[in-house]
Amino acid sequence: MPNPRLTGLGGGLFCAALMFALGCLDQLLFGASLTAYGVLFLPVCVLTAAWVRGADLVTAPVVAPIAFTVGLLPVADGDGVFARLMGIVTALATEAGWLYGGTLVAGAIATVRKVRLMNRRPGRTRTPV
Repeated sequence: MPNPRLTGLGGGLFCAALMFALGCLDQLLFGASLTAYGVLFLPVCVLTAAWVRGADLVTAPVVAPIAFTVGLLPVADGDGVFARLMGIVTALATEAGWLYGGTLVAGAIATVRKVRLMNRRPGRTRTPV
């Protein structure tokens, strides 16, 4: 498995572009199934949190909800700008569980990685308990 290290901006662009592509794929294959879209969101959050650089770990849980919203553009119902916007708002409200779950997964992975990075710092002595 590749081990890329994305900057904060790169992680955000990766996550948003992948969610948009998956939203288009969901529209084509599943007829805009929001459940399928939510299930596809979870591995994207895991990959984003795993591939972002150590210095930019705080961005992983921040870009996840933004990418979820970007990916809803092809999935949301509506013919026209305001109808599409209303479809996005409705999808965000009804699929909040997937949104919170993916953000929580990205935050948990980023937190564990940050703690591991902090424990590896040189010159840090561990006191036995």
